Amino acid sequence: MAKGFQSLPGFRDFRPEDCAVRNYLFRTFREVARRYGFLEYETPLLEPTELYLKKSGGELSSQLFRFEDQGGRDITLRPEVTASLGRLAATVQRNYQKPIRWFEIGQCFRYEKPQKGRTREFYQFNVDLLGESNSGADAELIALSIELMRELGFLSGDYVIRLSDRSYWQAFGEKKGLSEEQTAELLQIVDKLERNKPEVTEENLSSLGLTADEVNTAIEQPEALGENLDNILANLEARGMRDEVEVDLSIVRGLAYYTGVVFEVFDARKSLRAVAGGGRYDTLISSLSDGSVDLPAAGFAIGDVVIRHLIEETPHAAAKMQEALEADKACDVFIVLADESKQLDALGLASKLRSAGIAVTYPLAPTKVGKQFKQAEQSGAQLARVGGNEFPELAMKTLSSRTEETITADADIADSILKRLNTTS
Repeated sequence: MAKGFQSLPGFRDFRPEDCAVRNYLFRTFREVARRYGFLEYETPLLEPTELYLKKSGGELSSQLFRFEDQGGRDITLRPEVTASLGRLAATVQRNYQKPIRWFEIGQCFRYEKPQKGRTREFYQFNVDLLGESNSGADAELIALSIELMRELGFLSGDYVIRLSDRSYWQAFGEKKGLSEEQTAELLQIVDKLERNKPEVTEENLSSLGLTADEVNTAIEQPEALGENLDNILANLEARGMRDEVEVDLSIVRGLAYYTGVVFEVFDARKSLRAVAGGGRYDTLISSLSDGSVDLPAAGFAIGDVVIRHLIEETPHAAAKMQEALEADKACDVFIVLADESKQLDALGLASKLRSAGIAVTYPLAPTKVGKQFKQAEQSGAQLARVGGNEFPELAMKTLSSRTEETITADADIADSILKRLNTTS
């Protein structure tokens, strides 16, 4: 490895091929959000630290990139987007008809151990529905997450939506005589059931006067799912999406602001942590506005790192992404100069084609023709225009099929090339 500066642990450089993947994901996020009637918004990367300490809870407070700025303010690089949305919504919600359907694609930062599917900086696609308490809003978000997985090339059986309701555990805590603080602690224990060793779980539960058998029975043999989950399942059944969802009461989500229905998207092989997750957070906006705005809300988020890993591990999803990347190459036409004296002609042609919306490149210095064709293939160009001693006739080669067509100089070459590009795309 070359000496010199390296990127910080958990932070990424985006080479052109990485930017292409990121752009593919972002386009897909935006397209699916558009189908569901969501509008894009954006919030700052930096927020007051108190915004995250007030309501997020769990491990998040120990993962903040937190510092004091030159003005003496305690600020943090945002670790997630929902708190920022809550702050914004509390201020401007009166200007919008309810329910509000908004989404953001934003960069986030968490100081945690870099590992498969997890970095210290990442992009999140956040989708939120504000101002509607009906379970139809929860079902709409779950349906959007399923639509997103399908649009990314995943098939039924590649993933599963694990659906739960934190209010089930609130009722469980009340039945067991737990205080509000103890119930919050119980939720943190349940959230880590799959990660902690059984003896650690047993010890943590014993401090609450509970046993692992009690909790496992509550998960595996619930007395009733509750009206919200029943309604959501019926809603998804009507959409033809019921088979993508399984009820799993061990899902509670780690952030303290969740208040009701929650869900997570997992790959069926469970080779990665949750791909996406979210739920209802009806009290967050009220909390952030000191009670001046009471707005029910629900949302979910998906990170770019983990979904990219899952796409690359799933052959049909990877093939769909690769097809999209091939169609989005930077270059349409590469001008091959068989005669260096035609350099100025090439410049005029390049300008004409670019003005017509065609992406064009060409050698900036004298280069052997064979090497130019290699450059043309590496650029991803669909066509190569060859100009030389045969001018005014132009040879137009389709690189994928190695076929050649002659275009006369008096033809509308931009129009001819656009037609060729449409037939080869």
